[in-house]
Amino acid sequence: MVIEESSLDKGLPKKTASMCPECREVIPAEIVEEDGKVVMKKECNEHGHFKSVVWSDVDLYLKAERFAYDGVGVENPKIEDATSCPDNCGLCNLHKSHTCLANVDLTNRCNMNCPICFANANTRGYVYEPSYEQVVDMLKTLRDEKPVPTTAVQFSGGEPTVYPDFLKVIEKASELGFSQIQIASNGIKLANDEDFAKKCEEAGLHTVYLQFDGLDEENYIQARGREMLDVKKKAIENCRKTKPNPLSTVLVPTIVKTVNDDQVGDILDFGIKNRDVVRGVNYQPVAFTGRIEKEEREKQRYTLSDLAIDIEEQTGYLDKSDFYPVPFVTPISQLVSVIKDEPQVAFTSHPHCGLASYLVIADDGKVSPITDFVDVEGLMGEMKNKADEWDTFLKKTAIKLGSKVKTKKGRDKSMLKNFKKYFGDYLKEEELPGGLTIGEIMKSILSEGDKDAVGRFAWRTMFVGGMHFQDDYNYDIDRVKRCVIHYATPDGRIIPFCAYNGGPTYREEVEKKFSVPLDEWRERR
Repeated sequence: MVIEESSLDKGLPKKTASMCPECREVIPAEIVEEDGKVVMKKECNEHGHFKSVVWSDVDLYLKAERFAYDGVGVENPKIEDATSCPDNCGLCNLHKSHTCLANVDLTNRCNMNCPICFANANTRGYVYEPSYEQVVDMLKTLRDEKPVPTTAVQFSGGEPTVYPDFLKVIEKASELGFSQIQIASNGIKLANDEDFAKKCEEAGLHTVYLQFDGLDEENYIQARGREMLDVKKKAIENCRKTKPNPLSTVLVPTIVKTVNDDQVGDILDFGIKNRDVVRGVNYQPVAFTGRIEKEEREKQRYTLSDLAIDIEEQTGYLDKSDFYPVPFVTPISQLVSVIKDEPQVAFTSHPHCGLASYLVIADDGKVSPITDFVDVEGLMGEMKNKADEWDTFLKKTAIKLGSKVKTKKGRDKSMLKNFKKYFGDYLKEEELPGGLTIGEIMKSILSEGDKDAVGRFAWRTMFVGGMHFQDDYNYDIDRVKRCVIHYATPDGRIIPFCAYNGGPTYREEVEKKFSVPLDEWRERR
C-alpha cells in the first residue's frame, strides 16, 4: 500500500475552494493568518464577503500540516468520471481516502426533540427509515469497497435504537465481518432498559458513542430541551453491567464556546474515573447547520486548537503539544500493510480534520500523556522509513516478509525482536504502568498476537480526541476530498461526512428520495 507525503498546499497564506453559505455555489477562498489565528476568507459575487476562524492557534495548525499524507482512495468508485468536487459524490475517482468509519443512518426518528438537531423527523416533516434489506445492501457495499473493505461501521440517526430491526442489524454487521461495530446514541434506551446493553453486546456491538454534553444539567436543557445527565450516567452504568465484557463507551460532547467549553477538563476527568467502561472522549466542536448571524457565530465558534488549549488549562496533565492530527499514525498502517502484504485501514484524512492523543493511567491514578513514554514523532518517522525500505526490498525480490518463519509462534517472536531492534530507541518501556510495554501492543498489531496486551492497553489508557466537522462557513473542498468518515446510502453510494451534512447537503436529497411524509407514516403506525 503506497502512502505518500501529501500534495496539499502547506503554509500560509494559501488558496482553496469553498462554498457560499447562502447559495452554496463553489467559490474561491483564501486561508490566512490574522492575530495568531487561522482564518478563512471568501467572497460570493451575489452574497458578499464571509470570514470564519478555522483554527485559533496558527502554530498548532502548521504543526498538523507536517503530518499530512496522501492515502489510498478506492479502486471501484461509484462515480468514475468526476471532474469536480463535491457535486457528484459516490465515492468518486477524485476522492483520496478510503472509508475508515462508515455511518449508516437507520432512521431519522428519535425519542427526543433537541432544539439543535438537524436530522429529526419532527423537524424534517418526513420519516427516513430504510428497510432491513436496504441496510444489509448498504453494509455489503461498504464491505465490497476496494482495496480496503470497510471494517468499522457506526449506526446513527435520528436515534438508531428506535429502529425496529436494530439488534438484527447489529448481528448482520457482525456476520458480514465488520471488526468494529458502533452506535451513536443519546443513551435513553440504554438507561431505561437494564437488559438492553447486554442484548447489544451479545448481538455484536462493540462501542457506544454516547452523546455527552457535560456535567451540568443546564447544558442539556439548552441543547437538548430537557435534563439528561442522570440518563447519561445510568446508560454508562448499564454498559458496565455487561461484565465480564463491559460495553465500551466513548463520550461525545458537542462543544460550543460560551456554553460548555469550560467543562472539557471535567468531562475528561469523568471519563478517566469511569475508564473500566469509558474508553475515550471524542469532542466535537460545534458545526453550524443552517444560517447563523455573524455575531453569534463568532461568539460560539470553537475550533480544535481551542480544545487543545482548554484541555491543557483545565487538566494540568495534558499539554497542547501532546496532540497530533489524525493522519499522524498513518505510518503504522503502511508498516502493517507491508508486513502482511495486504492494504490496511489508513487514517489519511486532511490534517486539519481532527486532533488526538492518548493518556496513560497508573495504578495510583496518576495521569500522563503517552508522549512521556514514547518519542512519538521519532517512532512514526522511523516506521515510515522502514515501511518504504521494506516495501522496496519486497518488490525487488518478490519475497514476503516472514516467509522464512514457518510457525505463528516463531513469527510472533521474530516480529517483537525486530520491533525492538528497529524501534526500541523510541520507547521507554520500563516506565509504562502495570508492566505493559508498547512493544507488546505493536506485536499484537503486527502479528495478531497477544490480545490480552490490547485489553491491558485499553485499561491503562484513555483516548482523547476532537473531530471538527465542517459547516458552510468553514467549508474546504480539499478536506472533503480526503474525508475518511463516510455515509452509506440506500442507492449504493458512499458519501463523505461533510458533503452529506454540509455544503451540497446530500442528506436532504437522500432522505427525501427514500422517505414518506410524517403524517402518512403516523397513519400507517
